[in-house]
Amino acid sequence: MRHPGSPPPPIRPRPGIRLPVLLLTLVWAVLPAGNLQAQTTIPGGPPPLVQEVSFEGAQELSPSTLEMWVATQPTRCRALLLRPFCLFSDGAVFTERHRLDPDELPRDELRLRVTYFREGFREAAVFSEVQDHPDGVEVRFHLEEGPPTLLRELEIRQTREVLSRREIEATGLPVEGRPLSLDALAQGLEDLREELEAKGYLDARIQDTIEVFAERREARVRVEIETGARATVEGFELVGNEEVEDETILLALHLEEGDVITAPLLRRSRNALHQSNLFHEANVTVPDQPDSAKVVEVRLREAPPRLGRIGGGFSTLEFGQLEGRFSHYNWMGGGRRLDLRAGVGNLLAPQLTDFGPFHDILPGELGGVDEAPFRRPTWQLSADFQQPAFRAAANVLALGLFSNRRIIPGISVDEGYGAEISLIRRLAFRSPLSLSYRFEITSVEAGDVFFCVNHGICELSAIESLRGRNTLSPLALSYQTDRSDHPLGPTTGYRVRLDLEHASGATFSDFRHNRVSGEASWYQPLAGPPPHVLAGRLRAGWVRSLGGASEALGIAGSEDGLLHPRKRFFAGGARSVRGFTENQLGPRILTIPRQELLDEDRCTPGEIADRSCDPSLAPSDAFSPRPIGGTSLLEANVEYRIPLRLLRGRRAGGRETGRLHPGGNRGLDPRGGRPLPVPCRSHPPRPRLPAQGGGLPPGGDRG
Repeated sequence: MRHPGSPPPPIRPRPGIRLPVLLLTLVWAVLPAGNLQAQTTIPGGPPPLVQEVSFEGAQELSPSTLEMWVATQPTRCRALLLRPFCLFSDGAVFTERHRLDPDELPRDELRLRVTYFREGFREAAVFSEVQDHPDGVEVRFHLEEGPPTLLRELEIRQTREVLSRREIEATGLPVEGRPLSLDALAQGLEDLREELEAKGYLDARIQDTIEVFAERREARVRVEIETGARATVEGFELVGNEEVEDETILLALHLEEGDVITAPLLRRSRNALHQSNLFHEANVTVPDQPDSAKVVEVRLREAPPRLGRIGGGFSTLEFGQLEGRFSHYNWMGGGRRLDLRAGVGNLLAPQLTDFGPFHDILPGELGGVDEAPFRRPTWQLSADFQQPAFRAAANVLALGLFSNRRIIPGISVDEGYGAEISLIRRLAFRSPLSLSYRFEITSVEAGDVFFCVNHGICELSAIESLRGRNTLSPLALSYQTDRSDHPLGPTTGYRVRLDLEHASGATFSDFRHNRVSGEASWYQPLAGPPPHVLAGRLRAGWVRSLGGASEALGIAGSEDGLLHPRKRFFAGGARSVRGFTENQLGPRILTIPRQELLDEDRCTPGEIADRSCDPSLAPSDAFSPRPIGGTSLLEANVEYRIPLRLLRGRRAGGRETGRLHPGGNRGLDPRGGRPLPVPCRSHPPRPRLPAQGGGLPPGGDRG
């Protein structure tokens, strides 16, 4: 029996279908070394370079698929970005050189015939031809696919009706009326096994039989499923733990004695042990046992329980940054986790702001606001504690203390401290649901114009109340799920996140609002291999202030727009809509230095003070747009990602758009779109499937 969660077993050839492949092998053994019409070698010199490889007559299988299975490869440029260099040089630095091996051509012919055989074209014929090329030779594989062997009947029998018809149809089994693909059959049988293991039938036996009627070019496939009894947990065997208590490990597992053992529960248990950071290795398997009541084996290799890190760096928005972190993954036993973190940013801001590639984070003369706070360092201090398996294995209780000083560039300085409590429950694999409450005492330093435009509050006494210390204490519910295939460079699947937030007098918050935000990403592989990816992203948000905020904040007047700056939405920048400066997509105000208005007697100090000065007298390049945020948001991104071989990255080109609704803000400066750059994203390449030297394609000779 295969252990759930372990790699699938190799496909073993059955005696009834090994004979055709053996016959093909005997034919290959007596073949000449291809039809070489060109001079393949220069006497005393190296073999010629293969400049082109083509597949004439390929219809059912694409040339890119066939190229995966042959050892003869064309000489090519190493990466898309190096093509200009490849036009002038064929050096090994820029090009992948592939030389002709005449002895490999008959093997390639066999590989292609076996490939077609496994896809249902059992009469396919292949022969190779080598022709002259100005810079070497061109290899052509002439293909005669021939008529396919069609699957006339697919019969599936179950000793007990465990899998529904819909579940069976969702597997990769071949379809009646289509060519008999042995690869599709093997994948379908593996999918059936995974479906059975997901329901707890770990001892299920699957037997398939293929009958081929060569005269009619038809086949019949019979699959018999002996389900057996569902596996249950009789006990656990822990191997390899020395410092970590058995009880801590058992609490992390998603299984208890008497539970039905399913493959998803085994995977979740293994992932929970890995995520605890207590182990370098963790395997949760079910060894072969004759009885349906089974002992689950947990093999572990412990990791050091303490970890400290110190790092630093630069960014164009936060300038110099330093960070230190200490984690104890088994604090006071029981798998409890303690994280201490300290970070400092905005270092060298006075010297670097608006210099070279660095952004201007100063607000300008927004109502005479003091710019000194924007030049001072930011910080973040936190102490977080996590209690795993709180009341259940899928629950985590988290407590935290924090203090921070952060800057929204050109808008505000936000300082705060407080505490947070969260309850996190894992609903499924990579699908947590969290309920959290955060109590924070915060103060906001921003210009008078910011409060006047955003909140409609222009009296200095009321603005001072907003700048004072107030509470921001939301109750939040968050859900996210990740069904993508890679955390950094996904090629298929999707990701979804939804956040709901409420702050009011019931949560002891002076700032009061309802806020909803969500984000969804989708990835679809297209051409390849390696696969090109079409990626889409949608982000939306909505926030509204609630009644009672003005009284809680000590301000008389309207409730409209009384939102903490951190709860407003901003768009534009590398992590939002590229092609726009950070936060510059959406509602903005135009600011101008006071001296620009005083120069050339455009205005007097008195006119500036009583706001009778006409700023339009100043030149247009004297104004600077400053974002103020919005109350609703809609962003959409579409990218087409192309793998780059040499850079080991993924080039992404696409279009992005976004819309931020100002929510009644005034003094806006909408600006048209700008040309979008072509960014690069790090992405590990998918491994190329190599041809086996002189042998058959990977997967054996099944069929």
